[in-house]
Amino acid sequence: MAVPKRKTSKSKLRMRKRSHQTLVPTAGACPQCGAPKELHRVCGSCGYYAGRQVLNVSTD
Repeated sequence: MAVPKRKTSKSKLRMRKRSHQTLVPTAGACPQCGAPKELHRVCGSCGYYAGRQVLNVSTD
């Protein structure tokens, strides 16, 4: 039966367990229109990013 030669340190154990976490997408409010949007992404409802319009969004 295989037995580890040394105790696994807290650092190594935590680094391994860190990759098992589930990632929850964070959302914030758009400062232009107030709609929820992902951080560091263009707002889908108004087309603004960092205070300037980068997409033309139609309201049809």
